[in-house]
Amino acid sequence: MNTAPLMPKATAVWLVENTALSFDQIALFCNLHPLEVKAIADGDAAQGIKGLDPVVTGQLTREQIAQGESDPDMKLKVSDPKVRLPQPKSKKGPRYTPVSRRQDRPNAILWLVRNHPELKDAQIMRLVGTTKSTIESIRERTHWNAANLQPMDPVTLGLCSQIDLDLEVHRAAKEKPVDHTAQGATLLPASETTIRPREPELEEKKPSEELNVDAVFAKLKQIGGGKSSEE
Repeated sequence: MNTAPLMPKATAVWLVENTALSFDQIALFCNLHPLEVKAIADGDAAQGIKGLDPVVTGQLTREQIAQGESDPDMKLKVSDPKVRLPQPKSKKGPRYTPVSRRQDRPNAILWLVRNHPELKDAQIMRLVGTTKSTIESIRERTHWNAANLQPMDPVTLGLCSQIDLDLEVHRAAKEKPVDHTAQGATLLPASETTIRPREPELEEKKPSEELNVDAVFAKLKQIGGGKSSEE
């Protein structure tokens, strides 16, 4: 399919008035129906439209027109532009917030700071369309209206969608390192809880003190002496 030139009907008007090209050639070049071109030539269509010279706009050359006039089967094509303009890049900035909702932004920021402290300032800026200084003032309670702020869900206020909020929270959760020390006590596996505790081993008996041989013989002698006196 041929690419249409700039302002196709105005271009067709100029070609009808200034060239000997056939209706089919003009229609194919301008992406119009041949009957539309015939109506332009008869003055039944495009009344009041000023013709646009495709040669001046660089979409067609005079050589192409001359060749087309001599060869009715030739198909005219839009010339490639000599200068290619770069496509404008979309600038990523804060989300636009309607004027009627701007007064609710501090309340939404306070809600996000309290309920989702893992969110970065850049994420909050994308969600509610605010500035870094405003976020810092609300965090530090130095905002000019800090005493009257009330935390309010930005989704309920219409400042962002639930999908956008969930996406930013999910991103923040993935980037935040897991703090194992902050986790509570975990359940022990059954293999550990079912093991019977070991009974404390009995203390080893201390070896008896060494016998005093002299004291034993003295005791026996006393016992023996007592028996002889009784006899």
